[in-house]
Amino acid sequence: MKYLIVGLGNIGSEYWGTRHNVGFTLINAVAAQAGVEFADDRYGAIARCRVKNAELILLKPSTYMNLSGEAVRYWMKKENIALANILILVDDLALPFGSLRLKGNGSDAGHNGLKNIAAMLGTQQYARLRFGLGSDYPHGGQIDFVLGHFTPEEEEQIPALAEHTVDIVHSFCLQGIARTMNQFNKK
Repeated sequence: MKYLIVGLGNIGSEYWGTRHNVGFTLINAVAAQAGVEFADDRYGAIARCRVKNAELILLKPSTYMNLSGEAVRYWMKKENIALANILILVDDLALPFGSLRLKGNGSDAGHNGLKNIAAMLGTQQYARLRFGLGSDYPHGGQIDFVLGHFTPEEEEQIPALAEHTVDIVHSFCLQGIARTMNQFNKK
């Protein structure tokens, strides 16, 4: 069975390591654990790996965050991947820093990447793993916060959170969304 695992972020060195690009950081961890590298392709960089009987297509869209749905829709159709087998790795200001929350569907919560994916797919019924950024920014400073870099203290926590993400992705592909949510959202 095929799965499309998408890390959301913005291309370009000026965005690397920013909070808004944490989806790229997490998908890179999945690829590194599998020992595969990304190659540029249509609408993004792609890597392929297997977890037991599951074929994972890892995607870092090159469409920029706000047009991520174009890449998701293209690869979903090209690879004939069921909507239930899509997982989006995304940042979330509503969660405390470092918390990971898996959801089988839901609103875009104001996230433009998720909003575009829902528009392109015609539904919000796709799984997403939300990485909490927290909301420790001054009033009106949201854009500077999400496009800013992690603090040194936050950076120290990223490897463990990325490793935890790999476990969640593998479980999603092997056990499905409901069992994975029950297993990991309790922590």
